[in-house]
Amino acid sequence: MDSQKNEDLLNLALDTPVSDRERSLELNVGYDTAQRTWEVIVKYHGSLQGLAARGIAVEELIAGYAILTVPESEMPLLASTEQIEYVEKPKRLFFADAAGNTASCYAPGGQLYGSLTGRGVLVAVIDSGISYWNRDFRRADGTTRIRYLWDQVLNREFTEAQINEALAAGSRQQAERIVPSIDVSGHGTAVAGIAAGGGGTGGAAYAGVARESDLLIVRLGTPRAESFPRTTELMRALTYVVNKAVELQMPVAVNLSFGNTYGAHNGTSLLERFLDNISEIGRSVICVGSGNEGAAGGHADGRAVEETARVELVVGNYEPGLNVQLWKEYTDRFEVTLVSPVGDTVTVDTDRPGKQVYRLGQTELLLYNGEPAPYLTAQEIYFDLLPAGNGRYIDAGIWTFLLAPRRTVTGNYTFYLPSETVRSESTRFVRPTPNVTLTIPSTASKAITVGAYDPLYEAYADFSGRGYLYQAQLGSRTADSFVKPDLTAPGVGVLAPDRNGGYTPVTGTSFAAPFVTGAAALLMQWGIVEGNDPYLYGEKVKAYLRKGAQPIRGETEYPNARVGYGSLCIAESFPV
Repeated sequence: MDSQKNEDLLNLALDTPVSDRERSLELNVGYDTAQRTWEVIVKYHGSLQGLAARGIAVEELIAGYAILTVPESEMPLLASTEQIEYVEKPKRLFFADAAGNTASCYAPGGQLYGSLTGRGVLVAVIDSGISYWNRDFRRADGTTRIRYLWDQVLNREFTEAQINEALAAGSRQQAERIVPSIDVSGHGTAVAGIAAGGGGTGGAAYAGVARESDLLIVRLGTPRAESFPRTTELMRALTYVVNKAVELQMPVAVNLSFGNTYGAHNGTSLLERFLDNISEIGRSVICVGSGNEGAAGGHADGRAVEETARVELVVGNYEPGLNVQLWKEYTDRFEVTLVSPVGDTVTVDTDRPGKQVYRLGQTELLLYNGEPAPYLTAQEIYFDLLPAGNGRYIDAGIWTFLLAPRRTVTGNYTFYLPSETVRSESTRFVRPTPNVTLTIPSTASKAITVGAYDPLYEAYADFSGRGYLYQAQLGSRTADSFVKPDLTAPGVGVLAPDRNGGYTPVTGTSFAAPFVTGAAALLMQWGIVEGNDPYLYGEKVKAYLRKGAQPIRGETEYPNARVGYGSLCIAESFPV
């Protein structure tokens, strides 16, 4: 029986056979087939110690959040445990890939409030790891600037002393025997270099923003080979970073350059709320890239008040599976009809909750009709399209969603597809809506959300995620806390360190976010380390960066859903 303590996706997963879950992009995430256990995120109060007697492992985080490893047979126990308030399954995270310092009003090596360099401030990069032997992350004497490196893949923490021992070993191969943590993709190395690289062999012109900051590095784990990090790994990483900063008694600027598309995008998921809660511990700032879904065709929205709305989705050839989220106001009642490319139809009454299974052509449809949750007023209708029978692919062609209003107040609806990383380029909505394409957790209220612009043309980058949900409903002029993104930074053709010690151009909001992370470190150095303002962290840093933001070509009204308050300008962000 479904539990209203569980999110919709978890209820559907628990009600679906393993054989079907394994064919789904999302349903089996968090399940260990060999151990037959679920990893779940819970919000709780009191103590969870009593769960251990039932074979449930409890990993407490902060502020009433925990990660549980639960035998599949014990999952119903969570609903009856009074201390547990809400349960979610993990989601996959995707890196937002797709000549910045000068564009950000900061010349490396130049004079800026007494040559601020980030000294005394931690820059934390939670990503794919770091090429620690790269000269960009060393001091002038060759020693590392990395205070700690936690490799979740290896499940090992390496200290500054251990990294220095590895660097003194001579060759890179010898170093890796002592500290075997590597950045396979180079993504984390590039991000860390933009935020806090020292310039390495390239000199000051190649330096990052906070070039003398100490570094905290977390290499995100991937629970399975060739898989993606999950939200549980991120929550562990954030807890680790904030606790280390408190232990070291240093302010910390945290960079997150990844996200996912699952959720209502209104700050209500446990991950979004966790980020807001953890940002209040110690003296921290959390900067998150807005994602690269702006032009990916993965979102569509509109209103259906009197006439039936028609939303068409093109599914490309050889798509092994696809899920579609439909979010609407619970006060609105629609009759939803799905028409397959071969003309098969199924009609769903959104007042009938729970799981439903249908066959349309060569596609099996798992449908879950959700209900409001303790932290969510919206209703989700979740469609999971799987190959039917022994097939390998779902039906290609145009799938049509018809939303017939039966009783509506707002009539608002919004659709989301999975990240473009895990679907074919041709799978997209026929008439996509670029607004509300921020990825989660950049939708968290207290994060500094960073979009991308092209510094060469001084223009907004169309791939950049944009437009918070409340802005879509209330217009571009909305309450201060609902403005997303907060600002933009260079995200096209940015020169960054690569994992082999050279430099390469990179593009994406992944590489816009670290400019703002570095800028936050400079502000905290000026305020906290140098004694000008001991309270310069958190929302105050966000306010100063918004204040200093500069206009972008083609944008006439600020804040707006594309660029927030404008483009990062560090020099103008300090108080007069």
